Parts: sequence; structure tokens; C-alpha cells
Amino acid sequence: MIRQLIRSYVVLVAVAIGLFTVPVAFTLTAQLRGDTEVSIQREATTMALLLGNGDTASCQALEEMAKAYAEETRDEVQVTATAQCAADLPRPATDTALNRALEQGKPTTDWGSDFIWGPRLVITVPASDDGRVVGAVRIVYSTDSLTNRLWTIWGFRAGLAVAVLGVAAVIGAAVARRLTAPLRQLNDMASKLSDGDLTARAPVTGPQETQTLARTLNQAGERLDTLIASQRIFVADASHQLRTPLTALRLSLDNIADGVDDEFVREDVEQATAEVVRMSRLVSGLLVLARAEAKVSAAEPLSLHDIVAERLSVWRPAADERGVTIALRGSGVGDRPLVLASPGHLDQVLDNVLSNALEVSPDGGTITVRSEVRTDQVVLSVLDEGPGMSDAEKSRAFDRFWRGQGLTGRSGSGLGLAVVRQLVTDDGGTVTLTDAPGGGLRVRIALRAAQRGHG
Repeated sequence: MIRQLIRSYVVLVAVAIGLFTVPVAFTLTAQLRGDTEVSIQREATTMALLLGNGDTASCQALEEMAKAYAEETRDEVQVTATAQCAADLPRPATDTALNRALEQGKPTTDWGSDFIWGPRLVITVPASDDGRVVGAVRIVYSTDSLTNRLWTIWGFRAGLAVAVLGVAAVIGAAVARRLTAPLRQLNDMASKLSDGDLTARAPVTGPQETQTLARTLNQAGERLDTLIASQRIFVADASHQLRTPLTALRLSLDNIADGVDDEFVREDVEQATAEVVRMSRLVSGLLVLARAEAKVSAAEPLSLHDIVAERLSVWRPAADERGVTIALRGSGVGDRPLVLASPGHLDQVLDNVLSNALEVSPDGGTITVRSEVRTDQVVLSVLDEGPGMSDAEKSRAFDRFWRGQGLTGRSGSGLGLAVVRQLVTDDGGTVTLTDAPGGGLRVRIALRAAQRGHG
């Protein structure tokens, strides 16, 4: 927008300069041409009067004047011979201009070109004696000095125009930046809101329109902050209110099971206990998902390598118990790439993905964690050697409470991948499921890359 405003200012100034300077330059050129023609024609007329007198003194004066004029101006004076005066001066060539001057008794002017002028200006003035044309005086004037003055006129105005356009561009840039400052502030606020900083507010400055927009955005930010704060309070209350009775119910069932000798009753109690455990797991998953949806925090540059290394160190003991190897490979890991993510999000994402991968991996299998650094994003992939998913299962895997028919559907709550997608999406990334080479499932997580020194 700033560039467009600057261009518009420069174009307006250029049009104004063109409308004012070009006509003035043409007027000055025409004036220069007219003044030169009048001056030379006056000199030629004076010499023609001397030629028309015909006496010896006038002829001698004409010769001296013409030679002095030629020496001073370096122009050529040509004079026709008359019966009384044959001055020692060059004779004009017989041409149309000379014949017209002698026949019509009027001065003729030949600029040598229809476009401004040619290399020479030729002015022919007839000489009369008692109303009878007896000869003519011709001055051949070199237009080099006129051309230099013409270049001075146009060059000065062109340089002045360039200087004015440069000043207009500088002033236009300052004015444009001042005019667009409120819009940049609104854009900064919108960027902070999109990154999760709900405390961001825009200053109410600038024109009335931007002030109204700033107030509207500030009110929207306040309402969002209030709503999310209310949702966080609800999540905290629900966590306390739901977990406590479920824990108490499970303890009661355990106590009942310890005091029952009837196998049928014990079986019913164990089945009820299993359902309570499943319900507790489901409530925990719901709470995690609710927190993921409610908690909006600003993304920060985080070291992907450090987070991955930390989570793998946590999951390796569980993998070692089953002989599963967790391997860290891929380009960019050694360079410690930075990603833009909210603190704690990537940890939860890796925990859910690694938990699923470990659950479906066969004993002695391998889970491969690979990262790839691209221009504006970092791709983190987790590959397992499990049974994988069909295309239909992949399309529904991120749905809440959906549990597949394979190994992960036996004890899962159906919320793990839903939580993963929510957290990754909040950080401006994407998560997809594809087939791993050689069988199994590949979870591909694309996150925004952060530059060194970001922040």
C-alpha cells in the first residue's frame, strides 16, 4: 500500500510538472527562435539599406559592416552586386528564396527544417532604391549556439523535474508511512491475535475510519479473552468435579471386589471396574482436548531437536520392554531447527503419536522419527511398522471418539489424534496420515519454521 501511495504521488507530481514545464519550455523555445530571427533580420535590413543607397560611401560602409559582423559572429554575409555597388563580399547562390525576395520585395526566412530548426538559418532581405528592388543581402547564421541554448532550456527543466520527483517520492514515502501507520498497528494486533495473544490491543489513532475499526477489533479481542477465560475456568472445574467421583467409584468397586466371594458377583464387579477405568480414561481425554481447544497461547521459536530428544528419552524405556527400537533420523536434526509452536503443544503431540505407534508396533519392531527442514516449514514424521490404516480409516482417524478396528481401538479413547490435530492446527501447522514405506503408518506433522533470532 505504501508503494502504491508513493507511485500515485509521483504520478500526480509528474503530470503537474508535465502540464506546467513542457508548455513553458516550448514557449521559451519559440521565443528564442523569434528573438534570433528578429535580431538577424534587423542586421540584414540595415545592410540592405546601405546596399540600396548605391553611393560609394554606402557601399564601402556595407563592406566594412558585413566583414565586421562576420568576424564577430562568425556568420556569413552574402550580398548581390548592383550597378552602383559591387562590394568585396560573397555572392548568394541563386535559389528560390533569393528569387522570391527579389521578385516580391519581401524578406525570406529559411530555418532549414520543419522541426525546430536545421543546422543553419538563412535570412534574405531585398535592397530597394526608390521603390525598385536592386539587390539583396543574405545572412547565413549557424544555429549551434541556439541548439546549445535549447539543450540548456530543456536540460535544466528535465533535471529540475527529476529533482522535484525525487523530493515528491521522499515526501510521499513519509506521508504514506504516516497514513498507513494505523493500518500497520491493526495488522500487528491481528497477527498477535492469530498467534494466540488475546491481550493484544490496537491504539485508537489515525482517521475516523481506522479509529472505528480499532475500537471494534479491541472489543472483539476483549470478548474472546473473556470467553476463553470462562472456558478455562469451566475446564478446571470439570476436571475436579468429574475425576473425584470416578476415583471414589473405582475405590468403592475395588473394596467390594475384595469382600466378595461369589465368582459371578466378582466378575460383575470387575466388569464395572473396567468400565469405570475406561470412563476415567475417556474423561481424561476429553479434558485434554478441552484444554487444547481452550488454551490459546502465543507461538514461540522452540528447538525441535530438544523437544524430540526429551520425549524419546521418556518413551524409550517403555519401548525397550517390548524390544522396540526408536530411531531418530532425517535431515535438519543436527542443525537444531526452530519451529513456531506454543510451549507444551509439541510435547503432547509427540506423546500421543508415540503412544499409538508403540501400541501397534510388533515386538522387535522399529519406530522411526524423521525431520526435514524446508524453506518455510519443518516436517516431522513418525513411522511405525504396524498394520497401518486403510484409506477409509485414515479419513476418520481424526474424528472424536472414533476407534479403529486394529490394535489402537482396543483400549484407546478415540481422542488422541483429535487432540494432535487440534494442537498442531492451533500452531498454524498441518497433520496428515499416509502409508509408511514397507508397511505401517506415517504421521506427518508440518510446523512453521522460525528463523534464528526470531522474536
